[in-house]
Amino acid sequence: MTTELTPADIDLSDLRFWVRPLRERAEAFAVLRAHPEPVFNTLPKLPFLPQSPGSWALTHHAEVTEASRHPEVFSSEPSATSPADMPRWMDKYFNSMIDMDDPRHAKIRRIVSRAFSPKMLAKAEDDIALRATRIVDELIEAGGGDFVSQAAARLPVEVICEMLGIPVQQHRRVVEWTNIIVGYSDPEYVGATVEYTGGGTANVGKLATIRMLGTIASAGWRLHRLAFKLGRERRSKPTDDLTSALVNANVDGERLSPREFAAFFLLLVVAGNETTRNAIAHGLKLFTEHPDQRELLLADFDGRIAGAVEEIVRYSSPVIFMRRNVTRDYELNGHTYRKGERVTLFYWSANRDESVFTDPDRFDILRSPNPHVGFGGPGPHFCLGANLARREITVMFRELFSRLPDITAGDPDRLMSGFINGYKRLPCTFTPPTT
Repeated sequence: MTTELTPADIDLSDLRFWVRPLRERAEAFAVLRAHPEPVFNTLPKLPFLPQSPGSWALTHHAEVTEASRHPEVFSSEPSATSPADMPRWMDKYFNSMIDMDDPRHAKIRRIVSRAFSPKMLAKAEDDIALRATRIVDELIEAGGGDFVSQAAARLPVEVICEMLGIPVQQHRRVVEWTNIIVGYSDPEYVGATVEYTGGGTANVGKLATIRMLGTIASAGWRLHRLAFKLGRERRSKPTDDLTSALVNANVDGERLSPREFAAFFLLLVVAGNETTRNAIAHGLKLFTEHPDQRELLLADFDGRIAGAVEEIVRYSSPVIFMRRNVTRDYELNGHTYRKGERVTLFYWSANRDESVFTDPDRFDILRSPNPHVGFGGPGPHFCLGANLARREITVMFRELFSRLPDITAGDPDRLMSGFINGYKRLPCTFTPPTT
């Protein structure tokens, strides 16, 4: 990209934008933040899907945080995660707490929040540490390889599956199904190539769309089926896991229906591993590219790891955006958004806002203050599992750098997505420790 880049040259609905080098992506968002007016993105039309009206891009930190604080104006209903509306028959698989507003959202969140309290996380700390030790043991035994599948993905998926009571033999399948759900635009996962070309068009045929929707729906159905099975078991024989807490909870005189529980189960499985695994993978890549920051961390791990975790999340922004739906006319940053319009909260851009972060494209584990929105903006939808994610990232890097201080990452195989800033694969090498 060149310095002559203008907002008219930037199409955030074009998938080709999201596979460009990260430096070029940063340059493009800097141009959008410098422009006095927000840009409007027209989403492409896909066969069998309703035509989306498009959305306004919120790229400034102040815009994202204000919209997050006012859910009565910027609503999560009917959807917060998809830029376009999915067929209504798919709602039963994917419509969950993240797509709700208060008071229903608050009631359900109160149930599950108990499992993520500091007291409960303190109880899980030893288990997380033991799992990280075993994972690094096996990484050493393998002599390196793909860091994502062998380390970054394993810790969070094992932890959330354990919390939900998912049997060990299902963990690998859970990873496969969540890969499909968050990788809905990546041909490797959905079996169809969708090349958005901007201007409301997309290079995709009817058969490819059927294959894509069928693959995504199948993954959702399989996770629902697993949820139904576990839910039935926990209703008849409660245990101390999170599934038991959810299916047996009374929410102001109501219980979660089997469908509501299954949708929430899917959300926990996806959110409980995807964000953290990508933060861990990005973290290793960042410490490889910035050896000075690795040296700073290793010089005082306990004193600096908390700041390092926040900077990894800010810099990588594993979740790129969330959608909101405008319920009434509202002026924000000099622009009036009209009732019925949609906005996209670009966390990735907000986390590089020059008015908030000095030298925002610099990875700096000593950055302070660091008011990033990598776990979402302030408000009712701030990431419920943020503290669990912080703990998992901390434990994993403690184990890695104490035993493999020279571990480095190679070139990643990036996920083709405008929603998740993910690595599908990331080669790693290290000097085997002496016994």
